[in-house]
This record gives sequence, structure tokens and C-alpha cells, in this order.
Amino acid sequence: MQVKADNCTIIIFGANSDLAARKLFPSLYELALWGNLPDDFRIIGAGRAALSHEEFRVSVRENMVKLFPETVREEAGWKTFAGRLFYVRLDLAEPDGYHTLHHEIMRGAGESGSNTNLLFYLATPPSLAPVIVRNLKEANLGEQNCSSDGWRKIIVEKPYGRDLQSARELNSVIGEAFSEKRVFRIDHYLGKETVQNIMVFRFSNGIFEPLWNRDHIANISITIAENFGIRDRGAFYEEAGLLRDIMQNHALQLLAAVAMEPPVDLSADAVRDEKAKVLRSIRHFIPENAEHSIVLGQYDGYRSEKNVADDSTVETFAAIKFFIDNWRWKDVPFFIKAGKNLAETVTEIVITFKCPPQNYFGPAESCSYTANQVILRIQPEETIAIKFGAKRPGEAVITDPVFMKFDYKTSFTEAGLTPYHRLLLDAMAGEQMNFIRQDSVEYSWAIVDAIRGAVGGQSPDLYPVHSRGPESVVRLYS
Repeated sequence: MQVKADNCTIIIFGANSDLAARKLFPSLYELALWGNLPDDFRIIGAGRAALSHEEFRVSVRENMVKLFPETVREEAGWKTFAGRLFYVRLDLAEPDGYHTLHHEIMRGAGESGSNTNLLFYLATPPSLAPVIVRNLKEANLGEQNCSSDGWRKIIVEKPYGRDLQSARELNSVIGEAFSEKRVFRIDHYLGKETVQNIMVFRFSNGIFEPLWNRDHIANISITIAENFGIRDRGAFYEEAGLLRDIMQNHALQLLAAVAMEPPVDLSADAVRDEKAKVLRSIRHFIPENAEHSIVLGQYDGYRSEKNVADDSTVETFAAIKFFIDNWRWKDVPFFIKAGKNLAETVTEIVITFKCPPQNYFGPAESCSYTANQVILRIQPEETIAIKFGAKRPGEAVITDPVFMKFDYKTSFTEAGLTPYHRLLLDAMAGEQMNFIRQDSVEYSWAIVDAIRGAVGGQSPDLYPVHSRGPESVVRLYS
């Protein structure tokens, strides 16, 4: 059962952003309706638009009605929630506006403590994060100015920098205003039920835990595929590319969850210690092994997208073969494939086990067809499937693959929280297990920087829209 956090004020920078409209305000509204938020909470939106408190409330409601018509279903519930919404106009890059924000926070003073406990959410472009944090510190809104009986926390959206150097600089800036235990680097994948279940599946089941190593597993594949392009994110993608957008965070966090050692306990730091060890153990990429380890691609038509350069060499696809140089995983390949405009939208992890030493039931090559697999499907379905061989009906002894499947929706009557529901509550309560720690951010960036360095700026391979990616991917499996 989720424990309610202390009364607090949530300050959302970029309150008029798409992220705030689609994820933050609907999630906070539903949490309020369900009684999960503190008894006396306040939400202050901060942005450049000139809005009164009431105009801001109308804007939030209009967005929710437009995007999620079923969400605003109770007039009484909305009126209560709207009464907790406030707005401050400020230029995020100008220090003066933060003193106005400070005044608005203190205006809510009272016996509740909502002005003592502050949660800042940066729903802004990543480049603004250092500016906002510096201005918070100058306006005495950082953790160092917090009273002894209160707290101040900050949620930072990905990407955390654009390379290792900028990530270190960002971590340094944040560290001047907030201690690491008050910093919540959010990756919504870590809030998904299926991702959180990876550790439970691995360590609570005696039929799998002893097999989860190089002696029994042939390879592990992680796929994060989308059947649509960059949509209206041309400017962002030209700056970031897929390696920075997906590989540095979502993909490597899934790899860490699958490959980590059992933690000494379920504390946030114990779990995050083991994930960091995995990232630190990934074999370095060098130009000499790049050809058989890295394939970058770009879908046909990307250069015609809005805000994309005519001669862009930005990747919209990446397939990487990783090796983890530790005792458990020595020489077991981990394949990660992620991309835009692929054949289907799916996120899944496939663990393929080694074949038996002798195959009695067909030609030797048939093992690749019937090899045992565990398939952890994260989206769009939320399932776990086990693939194994069974005799095909008939006189001949021929083995075919069959599946047993567990489905969250049919197995559990209670619906889980969405990632943003869960992660917002975790941040308010100070639970950091499902957020990324500073060292893991830097290890991940070191890996991505090494990948980019190994390919040496070469142009990505083109691939057709709604395909499986570039044909050159096959060389990773040779």
C-alpha cells in the first residue's frame, strides 16, 4: 500500500508543455481523486505565458478534456483539484522571476507545511536544467535553504546531458543545490509494472534463478521498436538522435535490470548499486570491433521531416551487440535493437537458452527453431511467455515450438498505477529505487560516447519504413 507523503507544494517548470499536458496534470488529478496525494497539497505551474491563476486552471482542464475526455468526469472532484492549482509567470532563464515564485510558495504558508516541503519538476528542454537549478539556488529555493523539518526535491527529465562531459557538468550543478538523495532522475520505463517485475521474476522463482547465467543462456535480446517516425520532434532528434534518446536511458536500464546480481536487500541504493556494476562492466567499444558490434540506421524519408536537415546523418535506428565482462555473463552477447518507423511497436526482452547437448528429435539445426526462451513483453501487451519444444501430432517425431503465457490483465483484477502515477508518488515519498543514480547516468553516457567514437561519424545505413531495419544488422549475429 502506498504511504501518503507529507504535505507539499509541487512546482512544475514548463507547465504549458506537452509533457505537462499529457502526463503530469492528468496523473496528478487522478492521484488526487483516488486519495493518494497528501491531504494539503498545492501545485504551482511556472511558464512564460501570461496567465492568471484562473486562466491556468481553465487551460489545464481544456487540455485534459481534449486529450483524455474520460478523465475529468466529476465536477466536484475537478473543482477541488482546481482550487489547488496556481500559476507564476516567469522567464526560466531570468533570476528575477524566481523571487516571485518564492513569494507565491510562501503565500501558501500555514500550519499544513505545504510551503516547507517543495518538489520541483523540470518539464522543460534538457538544456534549461542547469539554468533552472542555478536560479533556484540563487532564490534560496535549493535544499541548503530548507528548514530542518522540511524537504526540497527535484525531478529531472531525460536526457541528462548530451554526453559524458555535459552529464558530469549537470550533475555538478544539481549537486550544488540538492544532495543526491533529493535528486530524482526520471525514466518512465522504470515505473512500468513489467519492468519492475523483472527483478521479482528473476529472484523469486527457483526454476529460473539458477539458470540465469553464462552456463545456460545463449544470448539476450532487448527490442524497443516503434512503427512511427519522429512526428513533430525533428529539432530534438537532430540534436539528440536515437542513441541519446533511447539507448542511453531506456535500453541500458533494461539491460541492467536483466543482468544485475541479486541485491543485498531491497533498499534503493542496494538495487542501484547492482545496476551500476553492470553498466560499469560493459566491454568497451573500439573502432576495430565496431563493424561486428554496431549498426546505425536512418529510415527513408527522415530527411524530409520538419526541422530536419537535407543532408542529416542522424540515426533513427541502432542495433548494438554488448558483452558484460563479469563472472556471470562472460562472453554472452546482449543484443539491443531500437528504432523508429519499424514494422511494429513493441518493447520486449527475449532470453534464449542454450540447446541440449544432443538433439534426438530432428536435424541438429532445428534447435534454433525450438530453443527455450523466456519472453518478457513490456508493451503494448504486458505478458511473460515461455517457449519450449513439444512433439507435433503424427507418427513422425518432430519438435515444434509452443508457448505458455502469463498476461497481467487477465491474471490480476486490480489495475496497476501508470508509470507517472507511481513515479510522482515515489518522488514525494522519497523512494529512489525506480530513479537513476548519478553514477549510472555517467556510466551510460560513457558507453554511448564510446559507441559514437567507435563508428567515427560514419553515415547510418538507410532502411525502408515499416521494415525490420537495415539489412546490415545480420552481421551482428555472425
